[in-house]
Amino acid sequence: MDGTSRIVVPGPRSGQPAPPPPPPTARPLPERLFVWVTALVLALLTVVVGCRVLGVDGVTPVPQLLAFLPLLLVPTAVALLCCALLRWRAGLVWGLVLLAVTGWFERPYEAGAAVSRGPVVARITVLTSNVEFGQATLGLIAAIRREKPDLVFVQECEFTCAQLLSVRIPHADYPYRHIVKAGGSEGSAILSTVPLTNTGGIASTLAMPGSAARFGGLAVPVRLQLAHPLPPIPGAVDSWRTELGKVRAYAAAHRGDGPGIIAGDFNASRDHATFRDVLDAGELRDSAPLGGAGRTPSWPSGARRPFGAQIDHVLVSRDFSVRGARFIDLAHTDHRSLLVTLDLHGPEPKK
Repeated sequence: MDGTSRIVVPGPRSGQPAPPPPPPTARPLPERLFVWVTALVLALLTVVVGCRVLGVDGVTPVPQLLAFLPLLLVPTAVALLCCALLRWRAGLVWGLVLLAVTGWFERPYEAGAAVSRGPVVARITVLTSNVEFGQATLGLIAAIRREKPDLVFVQECEFTCAQLLSVRIPHADYPYRHIVKAGGSEGSAILSTVPLTNTGGIASTLAMPGSAARFGGLAVPVRLQLAHPLPPIPGAVDSWRTELGKVRAYAAAHRGDGPGIIAGDFNASRDHATFRDVLDAGELRDSAPLGGAGRTPSWPSGARRPFGAQIDHVLVSRDFSVRGARFIDLAHTDHRSLLVTLDLHGPEPKK
């Protein structure tokens, strides 16, 4: 005996099963935090896209994010990549479904649905422009001289803008005008090459004047309504809904009353349920996609397709067909102007 003791650990007896393997090791803390952050991003994106699917605009920040629904493809793709790097299978499935649904809503729409109409009695070009507190008025005047539209709808035309339009746009070219003079973003104007009748417009914070004009010798005049509801900024979403609701009520009240145009800065895109309600209420169609400019962003002016929001629209009744539409860049405004060419159809010939 050398005084050294040894401990002998008995091994498994012959024929006994091996002990079960240890449980899998949990993710390291940084990795778990990364998973949670990715899940939170996917959850926020799911709320926004879910509201689009359900046809509701929700509350802040959903209305603001819905305006940029195409842009949400980017964080969705980034979140999907993170799920792949994390080997998070549930997140991968979640992200793929979200990417597919968002992409579905970005498909082309209203590519040119045909409607039975009578003969063309007039061709009308319409220009709508938000000149951002009047800053882009000189650019607008140049565009009017170049494009020679029959109707011009101007938003955020403050006192200086109204004065410049009066001085630099010859009355011989546009002898008929309906201008609401106001400061800041509240002023608006409608210019026309044919006689206008003041119809009062829509009561709102930012001026939304209305007029009527006769084209093509039709017995029924064309109703003209400028649109400029408040934007859906945080804290003012209810006011935005209320004013877009007034536009919807106007459209519904004149549904089937003959030819009509509603043009301006709607502060809403096709991804907003409140805007789609306006279209449905008045059986109106959006000129830009029908004229080949669908999904072209009008705000902010520096955005390129598919990013940015198309919030400037020319909506027309089914008395019109759209020959073409394009957006025009003006300096010193955060909006692109929209120029559309329309054919006005008379009554269908009796059989």
